[in-house]
Amino acid sequence: MSFELRLQELQIQLPPAPKPIAVYRPLVICGNLAHVSGHGPLRTDKTLITGKVGVELDLAAGKLAARQVGLAILATLRSELGSLDRVARLIKVLGMVNCPSDFRDHPAVINGCSELFVEIFGADKGMGARSAVGMGSLPGDIAVEIEAVFELNS
Repeated sequence: MSFELRLQELQIQLPPAPKPIAVYRPLVICGNLAHVSGHGPLRTDKTLITGKVGVELDLAAGKLAARQVGLAILATLRSELGSLDRVARLIKVLGMVNCPSDFRDHPAVINGCSELFVEIFGADKGMGARSAVGMGSLPGDIAVEIEAVFELNS
């Protein structure tokens, strides 16, 4: 099935593809791999979800923030590649959670993004290797930052 059609079928609206705010590219292709730079939880109205998970945001809100990051990553993939159908599969996700030092549920937060990728790409192609870690702060006080690597179709 087409990943673009799957997005439509699920009635998922992507935010605008975020523009770099520093000196980097949102996506770099090396061979058949697309390396997606760290993305934040960008909403369709171009605002960001901010705050520490476990302080200003509860676990459920953190998970929703991670899902929103996944949507921003999909927007960048579509913008840079022309179509999500160029994606062969997810390879790796690194999820960073803005949280206090005693927070322990980083994987549950990053599941928001991981579950979205499985919804879109399916379990075989949308589930890759993953790390979920806590950070004392993130740029602009965003709740979650995620980077990912995707394999592309030839």
